[in-house]
Amino acid sequence: MTEAKALIRPDRGEDAIAIHLVNKEGLEAFAKGLTAGQRAALAGQKFEGGGYSHAIVPEGDSFFVVSGVANPESLSAWCLAKLAEELPEGVYRLANAEAGPAMFGWITGQHRFTRYKSEDKSVGPRVLLTAQIGQIDGYIAEAQAELLVRDLVNAPPEDMGPAALEAECAMLAKVHKAELTVVRGDQLEQDYPMVHAVGRAAARHHAPRLMHLVWGDPTHPVLAMVGKGVCFDSGGLDIKPGSGMRLMKKDMGGAAHAIALAGLVMGARMKVRLHLIVPAVENAIAGNAFRPGDILKTRKGLTVEIDNTDAEGRLILGDALTRASEEAPDLIVDFATLTGAARVALGPDLPALFARRDETAEAFLAAGKANDDAAWRLPLHDAYREYLASDVADMANSAANPYAGASVAGLFLDRFVGDGLDWVHFDTFAWSPAPKPGRARGGRGLGLRSAWHAIRARYGS
Repeated sequence: MTEAKALIRPDRGEDAIAIHLVNKEGLEAFAKGLTAGQRAALAGQKFEGGGYSHAIVPEGDSFFVVSGVANPESLSAWCLAKLAEELPEGVYRLANAEAGPAMFGWITGQHRFTRYKSEDKSVGPRVLLTAQIGQIDGYIAEAQAELLVRDLVNAPPEDMGPAALEAECAMLAKVHKAELTVVRGDQLEQDYPMVHAVGRAAARHHAPRLMHLVWGDPTHPVLAMVGKGVCFDSGGLDIKPGSGMRLMKKDMGGAAHAIALAGLVMGARMKVRLHLIVPAVENAIAGNAFRPGDILKTRKGLTVEIDNTDAEGRLILGDALTRASEEAPDLIVDFATLTGAARVALGPDLPALFARRDETAEAFLAAGKANDDAAWRLPLHDAYREYLASDVADMANSAANPYAGASVAGLFLDRFVGDGLDWVHFDTFAWSPAPKPGRARGGRGLGLRSAWHAIRARYGS
């Protein structure tokens, strides 16, 4: 797979194949400037200017490309992505527009997860030249973060267990000269009892752990990021059916988002004191697995009765959010593939966003909308807190009824976030069930760019 930074280059006037962007309304005027043979080529390919369509038109010994977009003067992240997937290998430039946000989709459209393919049949790179030299590095960094999420999520669970997530955090710390602490074993049981309980049934090489990376000037505002790292979820003793277990390699998608976002923050040298916390477990089945009816201690001191061992992600996040809160952060952002209820409500494309403060929610939603990574806010409705009541413990880990599952999970997490702290929670799918331009089937960042642009607007870089 060609590196992202090789797919976008500054335009220094080198030879390149032209791409003309048109829409349906402008096609007739554009066609008047073509030769009869070129107009025939457009007609022969049934090109009508629709989005994601294109035609290759002969010009001397070479060719140019005509591509349909909704608005040639305002490009989206995805409007050139299908071109990047389908054009022949070569060097291209836009003839009548600047790529802007479309640089992101140009890169992601060419990404393929080929780590386990015996033969890589992908076409060679399609390079885009642009005069927007000052924007190249930013879009490349965003695309690399997105592709990191995809590669981590797409990896099989045997190769992307807790140790592999630890290795990703260690690599991140090394690149950015951050401090990394990893808590395992007896210390994990003492300091993060819910993380230990969820992961203790896994095989030794998938033993649970918690990674805590710290970076930046201690005098700067504290920004905490937490990512759910359930590297495989069998459901535990409340075992999932086979159909529900098939994609559970992606249950560490929250950790993938948090790791990628932390890399963006550090790469931009943002003026924050960053705390990245990743609890990593496999929710496995064995004689020592935690059980329905067990009562777990927590780092915060609350007790939690286990109603359902398949509601495990909120348990490990509870301990991690408690730790994040101890730093008195200016903002906490967490990502988790937490509930099927969020997918039922919003489908695969929209992550559910929860926030304590309206102004923070609005900033994240606006950033997502402006950068083709929309989210949708769901409520932390106080009346639903009673659904987590327990007769024998401070709270239960899931409700006895099926109502408002995503909100109830958010309310569970809210109990572990420090009083008065600004907090945003993304319940994300981290997956594309069907391919779209720039978004292959498989792992996908959902909420990543929303969070990145909101954080960048808040703290600068």
